[in-house]
Amino acid sequence: MKWLKENSLALAFMIMFLLAVGGQAVAGYLQFNDVQRAEGADPISLLQYVSSSTFAVDVTENWQSEYLQFFLFIMFTVWLVQKGSPESKEPHKIGAESDKDQQIGEHADEHSPKWARVKGLRLWLYSNSLGLTMGIIFLLSWLAQSVAGQAAYNSERLSDLRDPVSWGAYVTSPEFWDRSLQNWQSELLAVLSMVVLSIYLRQRGSPESKPVGAAHSSTGVEG
Repeated sequence: MKWLKENSLALAFMIMFLLAVGGQAVAGYLQFNDVQRAEGADPISLLQYVSSSTFAVDVTENWQSEYLQFFLFIMFTVWLVQKGSPESKEPHKIGAESDKDQQIGEHADEHSPKWARVKGLRLWLYSNSLGLTMGIIFLLSWLAQSVAGQAAYNSERLSDLRDPVSWGAYVTSPEFWDRSLQNWQSELLAVLSMVVLSIYLRQRGSPESKPVGAAHSSTGVEG
């Protein structure tokens, strides 16, 4: 019970994620077969649908936009600030901060991660591991979206008796960028809303909000 309580936030989102992916698979499968029947084609099984490029591109285009959002937010908040927002650090802390502030090297204590106590490449990698990981996942999901999207796009073209296109032609096509940018703009708007609204609005007990009684100008303060 203690483990469940201490990991309840991650578990809750994991369960909701799995339910959402499952729901998307079923809804997409039913919609896909509706189109198949309308066009006089044979319906496919759920397994065939979830292993298809159609399902893959719908999933990965959302993943890459989410990880782009987090990558940009992590990296931008190193150097950019927003006065009054708990999503920003205080203006005088702009930059990578000192070794003392970051508790690395000689300033690490017995509870610090092992790689925070070393120097050189390992320390640099660990110091930037969150941003690097988010960036790599974004690039991999972007690549997966482009490959799956090309396959789905060419399948539609072939059904219309048109020639398939190369990967390079697809990733420079309006089809690809329409899919990408409609997701990017929504994620960027969501971050903007969170940064600005959290200056003036509160949610009692949430670390994503300032304390209810904190001044609007308080920056980097969590409830």
